[in-house]
Amino acid sequence: MRCAWADSTDLMRDYHDTEWGMPSHDDRYLFELITLEGAQAGLSWSTVLNKRAHYRQVLDGFEPAVIVSYDEAKLAELVLDPGIIRHRLKIQSLVTNAAAFLQLQAEHGRFADYLWAWVDDEPLSNRPRPGAALPARTELSDRVSKDLKKRGFRFVGSTIVYSYLQAVGVIDDHASDCPYGPAARRET
Repeated sequence: MRCAWADSTDLMRDYHDTEWGMPSHDDRYLFELITLEGAQAGLSWSTVLNKRAHYRQVLDGFEPAVIVSYDEAKLAELVLDPGIIRHRLKIQSLVTNAAAFLQLQAEHGRFADYLWAWVDDEPLSNRPRPGAALPARTELSDRVSKDLKKRGFRFVGSTIVYSYLQAVGVIDDHASDCPYGPAARRET
């Protein structure tokens, strides 16, 4: 009894059961997930999860203060690395997104404070019916996407942002019969 999409592999099940939809206020984790969501654009999430450990290794643990200083040589090295998604524009966006992330941290104290302010620090719990189609984007993801783009982020279209908001627990879209979502855990 878990969300249907999560039963494809052990890695997907583990991600669903322990991470997806769980509210996070950890800035390093929030940067990791926004980076991975952008890398996923046009691909399957399982592809990204299978490469996640290598991403952590070659991206200095997703530390934005380190990534912001990546030079052309480092970016060229990443483009050749088969352990990550070798899309030149996605790789180049690492530096611009790290800079934008650090700027938001400077403005708000933490990126988490910026992100969670969109929902007044309370996760939106949808708890859809089992098998119900989830939206690809919403009015909230449209607004957050537009603001992130204005601040210099790349690969943060509304669909990517909606998936990101789900991943980091701003939106809980675990099915109503799924015991792994934060809302279900509070009910027990």
